[in-house]
Amino acid sequence: MGIYSELYDFASSAGAFEGYVYRPKEMDPKYLPVWSGNLVKQYNALPAEIRAEIQPMCDGTLGRAVLSLIPILGEDHEVIANLKSMIRGGMPASPDDFDIHAGRV
Repeated sequence: MGIYSELYDFASSAGAFEGYVYRPKEMDPKYLPVWSGNLVKQYNALPAEIRAEIQPMCDGTLGRAVLSLIPILGEDHEVIANLKSMIRGGMPASPDDFDIHAGRV
């Protein structure tokens, strides 16, 4: 797979994950460990320069997912650890913080 395909695959998976856990009334948590583990593998397979370029967007997308999931799974769940392992900067202020220019917590 080419680098652009890998980047698209990661980004679409991360966005789908965020959408699935946002306002998680009908979410089934049993899928989340494998899904988040795959995200980590995809993220780590990207070259460092690409990860650096997409990191602020990644922090926002995955940070909102973390903030959506902590009340349900708890801070110490493996899914939370997987997601946090890909966050390098600050987290969004809330799961509803879609402003990329907003201050980070």
